[in-house]
Amino acid sequence: MIESIDSSLIDWSRAQFALTAMYHWLFVPLTLGLGVVMAIMETLYYKTGNEFWKTTAKFWMKLFGINFAIGVATGIILEFEFGTNWSNYSWFVGDIFGAPLAIEGILAFFMEATFIAVMFFGWDKVSKRFHLASTWLTIIGATLSALWILIANAWMQYPVGMKFNPDTVRNEMFDFWAVALSPVAINKFFHTVLSGWVLGAVFVLGVSSWFLLKKRDTEFALASIKVGAVFGLISSILIAWTGDGSAYQVADKQPMKLAAMEGLYHGQKQAGLVAVGILNPEKTSYRDDADAFLMRVQIPYALSFLAKRDVDGFVPGINDLIKGGYESEQGIALSAEEKMNRGRIAIQALSEYRKAAKEKDEAAMKQHRDTLEANFPYFGYGYIKDPADLVPNVSIVFYAFRIMVILGGYFILLFLIATIFSFKNTFTNKKWLHYICLWTIPLGYIAGQAGWVVAEVGRQPWAIQDILPTGTSISRLSTSSVQITFFLFLALFTILLIAEIRIMLKEIKKGPANSH
Repeated sequence: MIESIDSSLIDWSRAQFALTAMYHWLFVPLTLGLGVVMAIMETLYYKTGNEFWKTTAKFWMKLFGINFAIGVATGIILEFEFGTNWSNYSWFVGDIFGAPLAIEGILAFFMEATFIAVMFFGWDKVSKRFHLASTWLTIIGATLSALWILIANAWMQYPVGMKFNPDTVRNEMFDFWAVALSPVAINKFFHTVLSGWVLGAVFVLGVSSWFLLKKRDTEFALASIKVGAVFGLISSILIAWTGDGSAYQVADKQPMKLAAMEGLYHGQKQAGLVAVGILNPEKTSYRDDADAFLMRVQIPYALSFLAKRDVDGFVPGINDLIKGGYESEQGIALSAEEKMNRGRIAIQALSEYRKAAKEKDEAAMKQHRDTLEANFPYFGYGYIKDPADLVPNVSIVFYAFRIMVILGGYFILLFLIATIFSFKNTFTNKKWLHYICLWTIPLGYIAGQAGWVVAEVGRQPWAIQDILPTGTSISRLSTSSVQITFFLFLALFTILLIAEIRIMLKEIKKGPANSH
């Protein structure tokens, strides 16, 4: 059965998982993006037979390999944490959450493991065609790994295709395709993979610009910049499109997250989108009367259009979502108190059902099961103590969202400028642009991390939206043991990151001439 556990244990368990996930996400996006870039370059080698493209592809492939190896290590630890630190979660939804992760391990990871060896060591041992196929299959395998993991994550944001079994106290999947093809899953997959492509392109531009600043390997650098700039421009435009789709899904499925993203406390029609804003630090609760902003610049009607595809659409704020009573697509919205009451009814009905099952009272079993099923959509609310707990950290979500969006617009502009200058053959003379490209590399990582902060902090307090709060998901461990492992992982991951950076810098300094 699900239990409520000490708040400090919850905080440390969340911190440990966030630490692991954020370090893991330093390596995954570069794997996804750099893999496509090197595959494009090897395709050019296959098509032209020009050894220059082979040397270029091998250089980026070496950096890909260094990054890939460390990404696998952090990913394995992340999956183990579901069993060690989140056993209530794993018990409650393991039948559903485990399925895409199992497919990821059996299908996608083995595809990567099979063909990556050919990709690295088969240059002179297999045909050019087979080697090219191995390179593409390696990156396709990595992308499929991301697909199944993101399907699992999307299900946590929007649980579908499942039914609760009161006899086992577990959620069980009854429609695999509803889980795999959920609109949230599809959009999340494309948006997340495209963020990796953008980072890969940023990385290629930055490293290549370093060679130009050092006045070495100029032909290699300019050719890489041309590929990276075009690839990045296409990716950054597509990610803006999927970002719009993602915001629409959030507005529909997780309105509290959208309200936090916008610092919106009071709902309105013709709502404007906050382009730039500074939150009022004195606004500490939806219950106080303090103004939410010290300063803001809005784009008129944009939020209503983004959320409802209608400039006159009503976008509920945090207060509306807590108090209910407004008209939604599903009817009159329930208040948080009413949802909490229905959640408690569901929890009590589950307890009474299991008691009746022990006594083999079939009539009572049916009665309590019907009550449970009628109220199960609000099951998780029964564990919420205060409606204020339903509001995520507005400041973190608000600012992280703007960092992500502003950097996304910056990347489009940068890739456009780089594309124009590279095709005009004037990129070499733009030293200012070389520095900008080089120092944009960390911004690519920051944008990706900000996106995940919005996605994960924005859905708090839920581990699974409306069904399972984070506080009832963790294992009953001693807080001190979680603290110890937190700092151990912090040290381990930091050492791995430093090692990766040092090895990469060493290989970059060697240059493409030593990539054979």
